[in-house]
Amino acid sequence: MTGRNRDEEHPGPRPRDMPPPRESQGAAAPAMRRIFDWPYRAILAGVYRSGLSPLQLTLLGLATNVVIGWLLVTGHGFLPGLLLIPAGLFDVMDGAIARLRGTESRFGAFLDSVLDRVSDVILFGCTFWMLSGQGERTAAALALATLVISLSVSHIRAEAESVGIELSEGFFQRLERYLAMMVGLMFPNMLLPMLVVLTVLGAITVVQRAWNALSRAADGPVAQPEAGG
Repeated sequence: MTGRNRDEEHPGPRPRDMPPPRESQGAAAPAMRRIFDWPYRAILAGVYRSGLSPLQLTLLGLATNVVIGWLLVTGHGFLPGLLLIPAGLFDVMDGAIARLRGTESRFGAFLDSVLDRVSDVILFGCTFWMLSGQGERTAAALALATLVISLSVSHIRAEAESVGIELSEGFFQRLERYLAMMVGLMFPNMLLPMLVVLTVLGAITVVQRAWNALSRAADGPVAQPEAGG
């Protein structure tokens, strides 16, 4: 077999050529990284071959979350939970593709972070709307609390990094929130327990991040943030 034929048989990178999932300090991240190492590489290789850009993947993730939100406010549960799988994949793949192609940029990182927060608002805001309409007051209140907590976790990190403090740790981060919502939406009678988990463990993460940020800020001088914002 000639070299040309070998190239035609294996166009583009293969799964084994792909980097593993990035390390994260969330509670579920180590197990997910081990279990889904090969599927992640296979999907990443397929997305790389497809030619989709990181921006397109980011926008596809947002569009998927918009569909999830619409399904929630119209009273659906299982399908939105199922759609969280591709939504989560788009969220992971945009940054991975940018790193593979060497197209990482401050613009892309900023846009991705902002749209992640928009997606959180859609997911938990529409869950609150659905539960309120169904008269589930306790579950609705927990959905609203989870929304506030998820934004607070991200906001603490953003404020810490704006003054030069690295802050990536957190017991319950975005991956864990997605997994909990998948279980809560896809399995009967599991949404309320999962919202309790999201609220309690999310609140612990807020305290954890705030404590770490304050501790590191007390260790020495940091860059002064610009006025405003």
